[in-house]
Amino acid sequence: MGIDADPESLLAFVEAFNLKKRPILRTFANDLSAGKAGIAEVVIPPGSSLIGKSARDVWMRKTYGLAMIGMHRNGETLREGDDIRNKPFMAGDTLVVHTQWDVLPRIEKDKNFVVVTTEYPHEELRPHKVGWAMLFFAIALFMVLFTDIRLSVALLTGTMGMVLSGVLNIEEAYEAVSWKTVFLLASLIPLGLAVETTGTAKWIAEQVLWVVGDMPIWVIQLAVAVLATFFTLVMSNVGATVLLVPLAVNIAIGADANPAIFALTVAIATSNSFLIPTHQVNALIMGPAGYRVTDFMRAGGIMTVLFLAVMMLVINLVF
Repeated sequence: MGIDADPESLLAFVEAFNLKKRPILRTFANDLSAGKAGIAEVVIPPGSSLIGKSARDVWMRKTYGLAMIGMHRNGETLREGDDIRNKPFMAGDTLVVHTQWDVLPRIEKDKNFVVVTTEYPHEELRPHKVGWAMLFFAIALFMVLFTDIRLSVALLTGTMGMVLSGVLNIEEAYEAVSWKTVFLLASLIPLGLAVETTGTAKWIAEQVLWVVGDMPIWVIQLAVAVLATFFTLVMSNVGATVLLVPLAVNIAIGADANPAIFALTVAIATSNSFLIPTHQVNALIMGPAGYRVTDFMRAGGIMTVLFLAVMMLVINLVF
C-alpha cells in the first residue's frame, strides 16, 4: 500500500494492524516521486456542477484523478477524520488533493474546478509544431549522416531551426543546457591534452607494457585493453586511440602477435567508458537523474569488467 498521511497517524495505523513500514519507497517510488505526483489545491467555483455533491457521489478519484486529503471551508480546515468525502461541496471550497501532475492540465480546462497550484513539473504540449520539429530533426540527421559537416554544427543547425520555428523558445533552449556537463567536458579537454603532450600517457603505457612483455599474448592484449579503458576516462576516445594504436602495434610485432588484433582491441576498448561520468553521455544524465560518482562506479564497474571479458573473448574467437 502506498499511503500519504501524517507521520503520527501512519504510525498508529501500522501498529493497529501489525503492518511493516518500509523506511523508503520502493514499489511506489516512481508513481509517488515528486516529479510525477504531489499535493495541489483546487477551488470549487460558483458555477461548478459539483456544488451540492460530495466527492464520494462523483467518484472524484476515479473520475478526475484527484484524491482528497483536506478541505478548507469558511476559514476552517477539515481533514480526513472529518468525513470530508461525504460533505457536499459548496462554492468557494478549497480542496487539498494528491494527484499525478499530468492530471492538472486537464483539470485546469474543466469548468468545475479552478486550479490554484501553478508551480508543478509540467511541459506545455505543442502538437501543432510537430511538423516543424520533424523537419528540423530530419535536416540535422541528414547533415550528420550524409555530409562532412561537424556533428556540433549539424545539431546546432537543427536547434536553431526549432527555436526560429517556435517549437522551443530561447529561454527553454537555454534552460535545457546542462552547464555542469559543459564545464565538466571543458575541464577534461585540457586535462587529456596535458597528459598526452607532456608524454605522461606514453610513459605510463610503456611502463605497463614493459611489465607484461614476457607474459602470454592474451595477457599483453588484456593489458592494452585495460590501458585504453583507463585513458578513455581521462581524455577523448579519439586521443586515446591515436596514442595507443602505434604502441599496441609495436608491442604486437615484438611479441610475434597479430598487429591488427591489437589495434582493434584499442579501437573497441576506448569505448569502454562506464566507470565514471567523464563521457558526455554519462555526464548528461548525471544531473537530471541525481546520480553520484559512486553510483556510476557501482554499476559501471560491473559493465567495464563485462565489456573487457566479452571483447577479449569475441576478438580471439573471430580472429
